[in-house]
Amino acid sequence: MRDLKIPRERHPEKARRPDNPQPKKPSWIRVKAPGGKGYAETARIMRENKLVTVCEEAGCPNVGECWSQGHATMMIMGEVCTRACTFCNIATGKPPEDLDAFEPGRVAHAVDKLGLNHVVITSVDRDDIEDGGAAHFAQTIRAIRHRSPKTTIEILTPDFIKCAPDALEKVVEARPDVFNHNLETVPGLYPEVRPGARYFHSLRLLQRVKELDPRMFTKSGIMVGLGEDRQAVLQVMEDMRAADIDFLTIGQYLQPTPKHHRVDRFVTPEEFAAYEKAAFGKGFLMVSATPLTRSSYHAGDDFARLRAAREKRLGLA
Repeated sequence: MRDLKIPRERHPEKARRPDNPQPKKPSWIRVKAPGGKGYAETARIMRENKLVTVCEEAGCPNVGECWSQGHATMMIMGEVCTRACTFCNIATGKPPEDLDAFEPGRVAHAVDKLGLNHVVITSVDRDDIEDGGAAHFAQTIRAIRHRSPKTTIEILTPDFIKCAPDALEKVVEARPDVFNHNLETVPGLYPEVRPGARYFHSLRLLQRVKELDPRMFTKSGIMVGLGEDRQAVLQVMEDMRAADIDFLTIGQYLQPTPKHHRVDRFVTPEEFAAYEKAAFGKGFLMVSATPLTRSSYHAGDDFARLRAAREKRLGLA
């Protein structure tokens, strides 16, 4: 039985990789250690419902802030991912279990208990399942809708690269409010950073969402500090807008362990501000570009701004 708390068992494919030094974080990256009553209550609800969170599994730096406010991003379909991206801290390998048919109900119960106005649901990649877990995503969305009809739902999905086209259709038909799929990095770094994925497949996935339901908000994000240059980032923005993506997130890559991809550099807050200005100039409805930005960070507040921006653009505000 694997012990996923031990790095070499959590990431067996990285065990023989040479160590990459982990540079000291600059002042603008450091955050307070998690704790407090709200944090403890969120943790209790997650444990009681036997739920996994990407906040913990991916080592998110914002977990203390978000959990203290009762905001947790739930990760469905297990805690072992069939991909082995070199930036990611989620455990990798062959998932030891089938999908849990009762998980959607437990997620919906937790959303209700936390009293969430907006929830983000993500997952591991499950290339071992024929539809990549698409039906499971749809069931989770429907369960939340039934239990908490006023809660808006944001999903962060895999790329469904090995699935038939109807896999994506199953998810879109369940009508999440926001469909997010992260491109993660610039195309030139895909072979090194995101093996098993394809940049233009991910881009096309998001474009198809809009073709299937033009009213659905689409969202995607990248990390910087992996070795990309500014021109490559600006080209990703252009590609995203060509695919009619509404919301862009850009955050600093942080190296989880010495075996993971190295941090090329820490991008300054001023550079993030310049990326944000450039992205709004290219037509995104919403942009979050800061060192600590993550896909679900402040997602509820950002969704309200996203919706207001669309209404303003359409002349409805």
